[in-house]
Amino acid sequence: MAWLLRNGEVLASLDIASSLFEKSKGLLGLREYNGALLLLHTRSVHSIGMHFEIDVAFCQKGEYITVVSITHMPPYRISLPRFGANCVLEAEVGAFSRWGLQRGDILEIRETVETNT
Repeated sequence: MAWLLRNGEVLASLDIASSLFEKSKGLLGLREYNGALLLLHTRSVHSIGMHFEIDVAFCQKGEYITVVSITHMPPYRISLPRFGANCVLEAEVGAFSRWGLQRGDILEIRETVETNT
């Protein structure tokens, strides 16, 4: 698990999907989702089979993540690929508004350190 930050402020807990299976599954099968899901090496997404609307941010990931475009998707939709994007951030609809997320925002991933105590 990780945290999604903007200017040092934690926006949400972050799950990162990097494998083909994780990216294909995404948020499918869930009835709700708290936090954010980052789909690496992705330029388009779908909401086919989803039970809720999602906020979608198409981003460019380098050292940091830059938000290129934001939209929301009702269930059973397919987005067009966003040129200039190489990853996608998903959250339950309304999350981006609560976080004040906007095009051009620079985001950071902070990995959590798990300890065995």
